[in-house]
Amino acid sequence: MTARIEYRTIHGYRRAFRIAGEGPAILLIHGIGDNSSTFDEIIDELAQNHTVIAPDLLGHGLSEKPQADYSVAAFANGMRDLLVVLGITRVTVVGHSLGGGVAMQFCYQFPRFVQRLVLVAAGGVTTDVNPVLRLASVPGVPLLLRGLRLPGVAPLVRGTARSLARIDDLPALPERLTPRALITDHQDLLRIVDELTDPHAHAAFTRTLRAVVDWRGQTVTMLDRAYLTERLPLLVVWGSKDTVIPVHHAALTGAAIPHAQVEIFDGAGHFPFRDDPRRFVDLVLNFIATTEPIEFDPANWHALMSAGQRLDEMVGDDDLLGAIFEALETERSVS
Repeated sequence: MTARIEYRTIHGYRRAFRIAGEGPAILLIHGIGDNSSTFDEIIDELAQNHTVIAPDLLGHGLSEKPQADYSVAAFANGMRDLLVVLGITRVTVVGHSLGGGVAMQFCYQFPRFVQRLVLVAAGGVTTDVNPVLRLASVPGVPLLLRGLRLPGVAPLVRGTARSLARIDDLPALPERLTPRALITDHQDLLRIVDELTDPHAHAAFTRTLRAVVDWRGQTVTMLDRAYLTERLPLLVVWGSKDTVIPVHHAALTGAAIPHAQVEIFDGAGHFPFRDDPRRFVDLVLNFIATTEPIEFDPANWHALMSAGQRLDEMVGDDDLLGAIFEALETERSVS
């Protein structure tokens, strides 16, 4: 079963998406600068007994790239709009990286659509993020990235990364600073870099990045609304060698949402579903098979929001809880 690429025009913008299979729906949301092809190795397997929809976010992949709103909330609106057009009312949402933040926002904005949630190396936990993304958010720096469009530059970057990947680990360096560790995800990251050679994709990437990252790191946290997932089946997946968003964010998410199932892919990077697609597919299908889809209950939603966040319900050691409280305090600050 092969996913097909389809298009729908919504609010005047053409949106692309991959779709395959029949049955209960799974919505796959990719990360910043990426596109739905990142899920190619898992779509067909997931689609054996499910309808799988993998959109290209606005400004990404084959979707249009207008001067539009590229905030997390706007992306969540886009997911809702596409599902409405396709006539799909209930989904298990799987979000990777930025897509994880979009998935969490989708659950908050449109809880009636959501049956389960899978967060994969998700953005929006604390400020921690790869310093390169912080730098790229600084005004003026994106101009340097336009150099990728010069003839020969992108192939040079790819060749350098491949050379570094072949260098043996240097025993004098900490493991996380060795050439291989620093470019754990180099093949996927270079695939994304290739996309940015298109000026419209580059502009959309910059707008998207600045909506969620500044020089200090990630600017949006999902922790202040994590309590709303109280009844929502939740799976958290991370790679132990993620160089984009630190793996300890998995533990922070588990501490803030104690009922979440947390799975770490040892040796995997920021794309665990590409490092070990078979394990990822089995994990997601088992998660779906062994959990009951949540049914939206307006009375429960009212009670949760009225009571608000309860910090005493979080679990973990002092370091974990301290990091959560610091992230929440940072979110409340306007400085």
